[in-house]
Amino acid sequence: ISDEERPKWNNKAEYLLTCIGFAVGLGNVWRFPYLCQIYGGGAFLIPYLIALVFQGLPLLYLELAIGQRLRMGSIGVWNSISPYLGGVGVASMVVSFCVSLFYNTIVAWVLWYLFNSFQEPLPWSQCPLNHNNTGYVEECVESTPVNYFWYRQTLNITPNMETSGSLQWWMVVSLATAWSIVYICFIRGIETIGKAVYVTATFPYLVLTIFLVRALTLPGSSEGLIYLFTPDWEILKNPQVWLDAATQIFFSLSVAFGGLISFSSYNSQKNNCERDAVLVGVINSATSIYASIPIFAILGFKAHTNYVTCLNGNILALTNEFDISDMNITVENYEQWFDSLNGTHPSRVSNLNLKTCDLQTFLDQSASGTGLAFIVFTEAVISMPGSQVWAVLFFIMLFSLGLSSMFGNLEGVLTPLHDLKLVPKWMPNELFTGKTLICLVSFLVALIFTMGSGNYWLEIFNSYVGSVPLLIIAFFEIIAVAYIYGIGRFSDDLEFMTGHRPNIFWKVCWLVISPLMLIVVLVAYVAVQAQTHPTYPAWNPDYVRPRVQKFGNFPKFSRNPGFRIPDSLLIPS
Repeated sequence: ISDEERPKWNNKAEYLLTCIGFAVGLGNVWRFPYLCQIYGGGAFLIPYLIALVFQGLPLLYLELAIGQRLRMGSIGVWNSISPYLGGVGVASMVVSFCVSLFYNTIVAWVLWYLFNSFQEPLPWSQCPLNHNNTGYVEECVESTPVNYFWYRQTLNITPNMETSGSLQWWMVVSLATAWSIVYICFIRGIETIGKAVYVTATFPYLVLTIFLVRALTLPGSSEGLIYLFTPDWEILKNPQVWLDAATQIFFSLSVAFGGLISFSSYNSQKNNCERDAVLVGVINSATSIYASIPIFAILGFKAHTNYVTCLNGNILALTNEFDISDMNITVENYEQWFDSLNGTHPSRVSNLNLKTCDLQTFLDQSASGTGLAFIVFTEAVISMPGSQVWAVLFFIMLFSLGLSSMFGNLEGVLTPLHDLKLVPKWMPNELFTGKTLICLVSFLVALIFTMGSGNYWLEIFNSYVGSVPLLIIAFFEIIAVAYIYGIGRFSDDLEFMTGHRPNIFWKVCWLVISPLMLIVVLVAYVAVQAQTHPTYPAWNPDYVRPRVQKFGNFPKFSRNPGFRIPDSLLIPS
């Protein structure tokens, strides 16, 4: 496609908002705060920022620059550098397509929760009645309403992967809605994407700010923030922290998907891509930190609520057992009363089987990924005044984050196909750019995620599609530019585009530091995977089994204690 035929951004704001929307996604809200929590609070920011400076920004700058200079998608860019590198672009396109399949399924889950958030009361706030209307559904009572709504009424999950189950019609409708919305936003390519990002890329910040103001007024919010940001410097001695920081920043910026190369290819060649890369990278990381504050303030409120509920249960038991007047025992003086009664009547107190109420324990019960969005956070919203409003805002925010990331995922597929001239010229631009065919094929393939076993399949896609392939792609990208295209030639291109040559920092990163960091992360990932699951190869469907544990009557995917790439971290951005 010639420069005259190639679409262009209407203005710089649309381009930057699109790149920011692609980089800032679900992982910023439901993954980064979790890593801060488990890795020493504020101490985690040290390896995270180091990884941003020496790995994330150089890769981001490289992709934006090479796409802008060569004005092609991922396949065209690497083919033009060397015919032997065309596979790198094909790999990016395939990974982007596969990630789009399961990523939009998560958007469909968000839409399902959004539809249900308008009900009063919220459907996950209480157990449904049984068929005879004589009581509540036993399966729900044995677990919790939140878990029942997620595992049964949303996923209707099967006991194992071999039991496929039928298509869940409500999930099929939600998935069709999600793909229809993506199609509408892509109907005229970057022309309509550029308009959509004004909403999808900015609305999450408005919601986060509203949540921040509200969350800081909730009881227990300070405990959540203290828990999140109290630094534990000793944990920095653990190599796992540095490995997770490197992988988090790498996948958070959404490099190696091809989407950023495609977006930058619609720029004028006289554009300061260095400034763009730094701006997008810094905003992405700042968003992660900003999102952590309201998220953990609300989780602190949830922990505080559970703690008070636990104490009130014990207070009621003591009040009834010892015939104490109401309101004599309070949350504030519970410890004194307990010590006194336990000292004088230890056997009677022991027979009550009082619960152990510890605020720290409740704070420890945080989660990441879908566990945070669809279980922990939805449970916290129930206890907030005006729960419907907060639920609607929360899921609209997740929908906006997911949709803006989908733009980049699909652009990493559509632009290379255009550049390969696989689309007949007689075909209307709207038909293909709006990806009627691609949307339809994607929807049909993604139906596997709407079956009862869909969550198992999504976990496999999440674990393997966007892990090792992206690390390998990024490594070959940086080697291709630094050593095959040539750092001197690349510097000349940057001088032509930005008006100045790259400084020594960028050159050292491209030539040495960034490739080495990618090799270390890749080798560590493979080594830990081999050590953790030596008898479960990735192609074996039974691989999911060791990572499932029972939660009430429902399976709940647990973290691999040895390594953290295969879970929700790998959801792009």
